[in-house]
Amino acid sequence: MRCQTCGDATSTEHNDCQRCYTPLGQPAVTPGLPTYRVRGIGLAATIAVGATAVFYVVVSLSPLIGIVMTRQAMANDEADLLLGAAVVGGLLALPMVVAHLTAAVLVIIWTWRARKNTDAFPGALPTLGAGWAIAGWLVPFANFVVPARVMAGVARDSLWRRFTPTLVVVWWCAWLVFSVGGRLSSRADEKAYDRLPETPFNDAGYQAYVDYYGDSLLRNALPAVACAVSAVTLILLIHRISAAQEARIARAAPVWPTAPMWPGAPVWPAQTWPAAPPTETWPTAQPVQPPPAVPAARPAQPARAAQPAPEGAPGATPTA
Repeated sequence: MRCQTCGDATSTEHNDCQRCYTPLGQPAVTPGLPTYRVRGIGLAATIAVGATAVFYVVVSLSPLIGIVMTRQAMANDEADLLLGAAVVGGLLALPMVVAHLTAAVLVIIWTWRARKNTDAFPGALPTLGAGWAIAGWLVPFANFVVPARVMAGVARDSLWRRFTPTLVVVWWCAWLVFSVGGRLSSRADEKAYDRLPETPFNDAGYQAYVDYYGDSLLRNALPAVACAVSAVTLILLIHRISAAQEARIARAAPVWPTAPMWPGAPVWPAQTWPAAPPTETWPTAQPVQPPPAVPAARPAQPARAAQPAPEGAPGATPTA
């Protein structure tokens, strides 16, 4: 007997498949439970996550532009270039914010669908409900733990793991460093910028701007690296989980034919499905027989005229 989920041979010595942990005799997907496509939304999420990482790295390197423009302003004594450096940094941050919000929405939708699919996988052991795939990102303080637990459960049940894959651990640690470190560096940049002279009048004032951009570049280095690592690991997780779930759902669909149609044609494994419920049988309608034909009535015979009785016959009436 072979497992209907992974196709490996099973043994009655174990209650489940030793590769994918599906209980013996169970289908790849429980009939009657809904499943969702995750490949398309997963592809969109990976594109948005990659774009967010690229834009964030660009924003983290934007202090280099500030250093160049500040030194040019100091050489030419043009304080307006300092305002231009700030405007360039703000313009670079706009697409990053848009990409970040888009990625957040798509990742949440993908996680919810992937978590719902595991409810239909026999042998899956989810620890948190599908609602936490959304609420886990929104509830304060819970968003430091819950999203990682949801992803860990989805990865275990989709990739046939007994323990949490290493990719999940790396992704979440890098995400925490990026999220927390990015906020701390942003606040530090704001405080340092407020201490700068509004209009520098000498080289010391310009040098203060150069030092500010240099320090900002160093502060943003760690969050930028963490963002890149988090994005790469999340993209790998989405790709692997989506491929595994789509393949498992496809195994639950009936595949025809189960025998080669011509010599050398590929043969697909037959799927075992529960028998269809019996249907009511209705009596077959009988053709309506026409009523028997009524024989035509014979034409009436004309009445014979009365013949006079002979004289002397008994019962004859005497004539006068």
